[in-house]
Amino acid sequence: MLRPQWRILSFYLVVGCLWIFFSDLLVAQLVRDPVWILRVQSIKGWLFILITSALLFVMIRRDHNRMLAANQALVASYDQTIRGWVRVMDLRHRETRDHTRRVTLMTLALAKRAGIQDPEALKQIERGSLLHDIGKVGIPDAILIKPGKLDLQEGQQMQRHVTIGHQLISDIAFLRPCADIPHYHHEKWDGSGYPEGLQGEAIPLAARLFALVDVWDALSHPRVYKAAWSEEAVLAYLVEQSGRHFDPQLVKLFIHHYPELKAELDSALAQQAD
Repeated sequence: MLRPQWRILSFYLVVGCLWIFFSDLLVAQLVRDPVWILRVQSIKGWLFILITSALLFVMIRRDHNRMLAANQALVASYDQTIRGWVRVMDLRHRETRDHTRRVTLMTLALAKRAGIQDPEALKQIERGSLLHDIGKVGIPDAILIKPGKLDLQEGQQMQRHVTIGHQLISDIAFLRPCADIPHYHHEKWDGSGYPEGLQGEAIPLAARLFALVDVWDALSHPRVYKAAWSEEAVLAYLVEQSGRHFDPQLVKLFIHHYPELKAELDSALAQQAD
């Protein structure tokens, strides 16, 4: 099968040759006056341009739509691969299975409230949220699912998951644009976070959004090392950490829109369950 560019070129050459041959033959038989021959030849040239332009447009649009469909199928397969990675994490750490789904939906909703409307930017936030803890594949189970507080050495080893995740994602060109959340979601507004100790707006916006939602969800649900906090206690903690752990403006935004954000999350989870 010919490639699109060769198919279009072949079509143009064939149509052009046939047009010249048969149109010249027809003009020679029907027109005798030299003045009219010139006029007819001019009209014939313009008709050729119009007809071939229309045909080329149809062919190019068809090939473009075919390539667009193929690209969309490829992107869909990439997203399926991402969800496959997340399922691998779920098998190792069942406790956080629903956590990934919740924080992804909530971060997207908060990002829209923060003024992010570009579909591609939202898609990168979605992928980054899904993959935020992918680096934990490199953390031993003895640390990852330890039923208690980690000691200093274990905590330092656990912190490596953001670096491991960043390395995994950076090696894949398709995923590099979504690396901010996996790499920087443990940075803190006051610069006391990790891995680079970024401060304030030096922390990418996607990571600041996700960090807030991540802590909200972690505190709102039980873990092996703690019970779930009440909703009031969680929201009070977020306010307390405004300007320290979290971007103050994002905390205000989250608290202001919290009822509708929570309602949207519950609705989305219910729909997925169906």
